[in-house]
Amino acid sequence: MDHIDIRLLELLQADGRMTLSDLSKALNLSRPSVTERLRRLEEQNVITGFAAQVSPSGVGRDVLVLIQVGELNVPCRKFEDFVANDLDVIECHRITGSVSYYMKAAVSSMAGLESLVDRLIPFGRVNTSVVLSSPIKFRPMLPPNVEPSYQAE
Repeated sequence: MDHIDIRLLELLQADGRMTLSDLSKALNLSRPSVTERLRRLEEQNVITGFAAQVSPSGVGRDVLVLIQVGELNVPCRKFEDFVANDLDVIECHRITGSVSYYMKAAVSSMAGLESLVDRLIPFGRVNTSVVLSSPIKFRPMLPPNVEPSYQAE
């Protein structure tokens, strides 16, 4: 990955709706060159998709929660199948340590959180933390030891 690929990643993570024309101008490359770089980055699984960032509160999910689940009573696959179909869970990570899973969920209210916890309790020990604020909601990802060309606000 060269400095142009890194700059392309920065631009797309700042604004995933940038057109090929805008990208080519920002990078001083032809549109076919930008297209080829994008295709290569997708083939190498550096870019894995394009999506809008949606505010949970903007869609009526005002309570953001971090959940740890440990001491599972069921096989991991059964738990993973369950959370894959629970729309309140927006991230789920199997992790090392004393806890098996770390999840992020967005619910509409404390009653919604209670309902989610009730659905999770049969699977193991559940520990929740309500998010009070998020000083870093999203950080563009670059290769290690690469300084971003933008300044953090």
